[in-house]
Amino acid sequence: MPQTPDPETLLDNLRPGHPRLILTDDHLAKLKKQAETDTTLQTYITQVIAQADEATTRDPLEHKIPDGIRLLGVSRDCVDRIYRLGVAWRWTGDHKYLKPAIDAIVRASQFPDWNPSHFLDTAEMSHAVGLGYDWFFDELTDDHRTIIKKGLIDNGLQIGLDAYGGDGPNEPRRNRPYGWWKDCDHNWNQVCNCGLVVGALAIAETDPEYAKAIIPMAVASLPKALKMYGPDGAWAEGPGYWDYATRYTAYGFKALETALDTDYGLLDIEGISEAGFAPIHTTGPTGLYLNYADSGERNARRPMFQVFWLADVFKSDFMAANEHELIKQSQATAQHVVWYVPRPDSADSDRPLDKQFRGPVEVVLMRSAWDDPNALFVGFKAGYNQANHAHLDLGNFELDVLGIRWIRDLGSDHYNLPNYWEKEKGGRRWQYWRLNAHSHNVITIGDGDQDPDAESQMTRFVSEGDNALAIVDLTEAYADVASRVLRGVRMVDGRRAVLVQDEVTVKSPTSVTWGITTDTDIELVSDTEAVLSHGGERLRVSVLTAGATLSSTYAPQTEPPHYSNEGVKRLESTVEAENEVTIVVQLSPEWPDGHSPDAAVTPLSDW
Repeated sequence: MPQTPDPETLLDNLRPGHPRLILTDDHLAKLKKQAETDTTLQTYITQVIAQADEATTRDPLEHKIPDGIRLLGVSRDCVDRIYRLGVAWRWTGDHKYLKPAIDAIVRASQFPDWNPSHFLDTAEMSHAVGLGYDWFFDELTDDHRTIIKKGLIDNGLQIGLDAYGGDGPNEPRRNRPYGWWKDCDHNWNQVCNCGLVVGALAIAETDPEYAKAIIPMAVASLPKALKMYGPDGAWAEGPGYWDYATRYTAYGFKALETALDTDYGLLDIEGISEAGFAPIHTTGPTGLYLNYADSGERNARRPMFQVFWLADVFKSDFMAANEHELIKQSQATAQHVVWYVPRPDSADSDRPLDKQFRGPVEVVLMRSAWDDPNALFVGFKAGYNQANHAHLDLGNFELDVLGIRWIRDLGSDHYNLPNYWEKEKGGRRWQYWRLNAHSHNVITIGDGDQDPDAESQMTRFVSEGDNALAIVDLTEAYADVASRVLRGVRMVDGRRAVLVQDEVTVKSPTSVTWGITTDTDIELVSDTEAVLSHGGERLRVSVLTAGATLSSTYAPQTEPPHYSNEGVKRLESTVEAENEVTIVVQLSPEWPDGHSPDAAVTPLSDW
């Protein structure tokens, strides 16, 4: 269990001098020694120095809030500059990287504020300026140090203390308590706490009161979010926010380790040790994520240094090898150098084809093979519609095969839409098509939607040879109109096709519609069969139960600031239900040797 530190003894083991945060001189020396023989690290360094060269050409930082809400783009730009320029400066000693780095943190420190009304902006800037102060300390003039410390304290750390207290002198500057994040269980918790931790530790020898106050409160707050990794390492807010939340967890924990030689037991929280597996398993053969929650359009797996951090801490060759493979297809970041782990000689060859991630939002991933771009992959979701950034998508699934994402989740809409965060029943959020059930690959009953307060659980998961399946109880999502709703997803025919089966008991006669969202071309062959096609490949969609009528439509077209749905289509099958109804749909790719025969239809209870 995490141990709350004693403020009086918290700094007894503070690493003296600078740099003390994240990349110490001792570790830098080890990396340089490693690079003498490690050609992979040599390549990464070359890439990062080129990225630092680009950073030297950027315009000076300015206090800009282009959408009237967020300074976040500027804060992230500052973070990016400090890592790129800082690693290049400390590796090469070339002063061309030093001046623009110092200029960035001095300019940021002289901003009138770091936009505490959107506290992520404040936290990320506290991280950037604190890290820059630490890494470039010996090159800063006395005037620089004075300016930077004043900005860090006035715009970051003191604002943070006010936020933790909830009633500080800056409270009237926004229309709600800007410290709400300390009690939340999502990405804001890690970003805000860990950004402040980095900033406080940067000046702990001269201004210890900030570290002594902030770190105990951060350590007390962080478990509220970290427990959400439990028990298996996935993240309720979707893959995009797994990246953001885990990135800042790595920043904060590494700062504690290098400055104080402790993590206060936070790493022992259930699920963190498994977290590095989540982005690997939730990525299909196309490179696209199972894209649930407010994730970006066609959100693709990209290199993420925090996987190196997790691989190092928890000694996972599987995580390390996967990250190196992704970097080979893209580029390393400066953070990959800071958190570098060598490429394993051999990765775990016994990778499970199927994986269940339990937790507040459950997902199951099934695939026919690893390392095959044409493999069959299906991701399937349960969970809680009130999870942060959640959509009305319980029972949603996405499908890859033959190198194509055939059935997909569109992801978020524009965050600045009116009342986008109004999540209660009847809230404006659920009127936005991309966020409600009608855009997702789920059933709808009558003209209704899913219950925004609904929860659902996987009731069965099997992974035995070619037998891979999962079943979710969705009754709560449709409780107003149905007394029982189950959905099963199963790989059939030796993992060559997918069966989706819905069993619904309605409370009164109504229609039940099965639907999917796709960018592919749709050919309606009959009332019960359609063929999706793209790039010369084909996927057969066959309704195996009676009474269905397939139809296709284009997605609703929108105007900015809504995101565009151009080219997006819906394929739906509607049946009339008097009482109990079963809808079974088989998704069969046309492999070089043909498509799979229709599977036998059996009740979910017999699966």
